[in-house]
Amino acid sequence: MRKISDTIARLAALQARHAAHPADLGASDHLRTLADFGINPGGLEAKFYIPNDLSKGTPLVVVLHGCTQNAAGYDHHSGWSQLADEAGFALLFPEQQRGNNPNLCFNWFQPGDTKRGSGEALSIRQMIETMVVTHGLDRRRIFITGLSAGGAMAAAMLATYPEVFAGGALIAGLPYGSATTIPEAFDRMRGHGGPSEQDLQRALRGASDHRGPWPRISIWHGAADHTVSPSNAEAIAGQWRGVHRLEKAPTRREAAGPHAKQVWRNGAGDALIEINMIAGMGHGTPLGNGLGAPGPYMLDVGIASTREIAQFWGIAATEDSASRKSRPQLPASQRQLPQSPAPSIQNAKTKPPQPTAIHQSRQPGVKKIIEDALRAAGLMR
Repeated sequence: MRKISDTIARLAALQARHAAHPADLGASDHLRTLADFGINPGGLEAKFYIPNDLSKGTPLVVVLHGCTQNAAGYDHHSGWSQLADEAGFALLFPEQQRGNNPNLCFNWFQPGDTKRGSGEALSIRQMIETMVVTHGLDRRRIFITGLSAGGAMAAAMLATYPEVFAGGALIAGLPYGSATTIPEAFDRMRGHGGPSEQDLQRALRGASDHRGPWPRISIWHGAADHTVSPSNAEAIAGQWRGVHRLEKAPTRREAAGPHAKQVWRNGAGDALIEINMIAGMGHGTPLGNGLGAPGPYMLDVGIASTREIAQFWGIAATEDSASRKSRPQLPASQRQLPQSPAPSIQNAKTKPPQPTAIHQSRQPGVKKIIEDALRAAGLMR
């Protein structure tokens, strides 16, 4: 059993690392605040981005930032709003608050925040429903991605609300149900211990009453990640192979430079799970080819994971066809491989989360329409 003194020492080291890499609050923020999204039991904030002239019935991508980051900073560096303008989809950015977690980590290992119908998971679900109703988005094309703690929280959302999502992408994340305490979280991040593949599969099946179809999963990890062990990538794939009824061996393996990929396809040839392992990369989101901008935990390694994830989901054109709209590639001198934000740790809500205030909308009746939709979906009483 982990000694409490060891856990305290690790927390202190993590806080020192985060202090050296504060959240990027200086990024140009063109995101708008989503204020009216239900009772918000997890006490989160929400930002969103809608490209100009976006038509009804378009996809929605939910993006979860990592520890020490915020919504605007992650959007700026990852390039999601750039791609949304190009490909035509809406974005939702749940945002953690220091009152919930001092390091701005989503509480991915807390059972009360990762259970269907409670905590941060329910807050994010309420945000999604509000975006769909307000902007007329396509319920069949809702996707979620996240980095580090955001990746682990995205895994929790995919497990607890699988009927909501067509696909997900977990970057340097961990499988759902792999930890329920701070000491366990540290151990799983280091690749120590943890549930068996069969136990992880049972946790996924038990997280909801859903029995299929299941979301497609794209997994990304740096092979030199010393914050969250790359072994978690295979653990995530193993967890999802069960519900997709896939063999342990991948259907295809391929490699291009530092980028190695394993793909699992079903009998119809559809890619349902993929692992993308980047040689030499530490803990962070892979960037490249002019999409996004490098920064702490946002690593220019010449691979645009944002675009490749959207292509895997089928909501963005291939890079060749989109190249006419791409920005000039950043010079190699700007590329960096910094240490990263650990996914969760010092948690804890020291007081019960307070519901976000619901502000009056400028459009009469919109608030009631949203609340009625949340009640109809069982997301609000």
